[in-house]
Amino acid sequence: MAQKVKLSTIAESLGLSTATISLALRDSPLVAADTREKIKDQARALGYIYNRRAASLRTSRSGIIGVVFHDVMNPFYGEILKAIESELDRSRQTFILSNHYDSVEKQRTFLETLLQLGSDGVIMSPAIGTPTEDLKLAEENGMPAILVARSMDGVDMPTFRGDDSYGISLATNHLISLGHRTIAMVGGTDQTSTGRDRYQGYVNALRKAGIDVDPNLRIPGARSKQGGFEAAVNFLSLPQKPTAAVCWNDLVAIGLMNGISRAGFVPGKDISVTGYDDLEEASISTPSLTTVSNGQAEVGRLAARALLDRLAGSHEPDGIHLIKPEMRIRQSTGPCIPRH
Repeated sequence: MAQKVKLSTIAESLGLSTATISLALRDSPLVAADTREKIKDQARALGYIYNRRAASLRTSRSGIIGVVFHDVMNPFYGEILKAIESELDRSRQTFILSNHYDSVEKQRTFLETLLQLGSDGVIMSPAIGTPTEDLKLAEENGMPAILVARSMDGVDMPTFRGDDSYGISLATNHLISLGHRTIAMVGGTDQTSTGRDRYQGYVNALRKAGIDVDPNLRIPGARSKQGGFEAAVNFLSLPQKPTAAVCWNDLVAIGLMNGISRAGFVPGKDISVTGYDDLEEASISTPSLTTVSNGQAEVGRLAARALLDRLAGSHEPDGIHLIKPEMRIRQSTGPCIPRH
């Protein structure tokens, strides 16, 4: 078996001290930039592999951050992850990603694995039903947690997410301003803070406009394009004949538009549809989707920064930090046309 290349091997080949080599490989500003690059080039040429385990013993840090979401295939979480990755890259932190798919057991296994690896911290959108004890276990074992997208009752950890109640009220008020009075809400679940807050924003906007809240106009459950497409059957068969839909997210909205188009209606003309999150697909869908920008990039950036600051000894205030959403008006909404 080939012998592992040591720092001393690189030092001897360049006529430098092992301390200089170590600093350069950790991107220390104490070593001139051109010298750092020269050392890195030589390390690569010699086949040097950084020993993370040895480094963690010296520094009590692993350089590993855990990230766990519901499903990173959802572009909403993908956009948050991209911002987290960008921020962690600047601090040379490595992250390990897991999807929990709202399985508390799968999430718990991942957290336990992170603790076994000596992870420096975790950024997570907690699974439905997450016990507070699971998060406290992480904190008590020196692995601080930052929450994103979803908040939890009884947990004071720093939490970064959009102001969902306000954001959905923007979408609902937009439809009301176009003359719509029979507005359905499609998708979501009361099992998450996101679902509860978005429904409350819808209710608040209707009540403020003097419109009765009809619980039969709520079609819960859908959180994907397929779910939105399947919800179109229920939406179109409602006896109240809604002229507009406020959707849980952009994926549901795009699926719903496909479903009502399949039934012979024109989204944005016959029936108005709003989404939520302002994903990249929203602006290029047909018709382009009126939606709410929920600040995913800012959520990811702030969450990563908060964790890095905490590791450096500076504490971001606990509690919920809300990003203010913004309306994006496009082609999928228009003046109310009564359905017959």
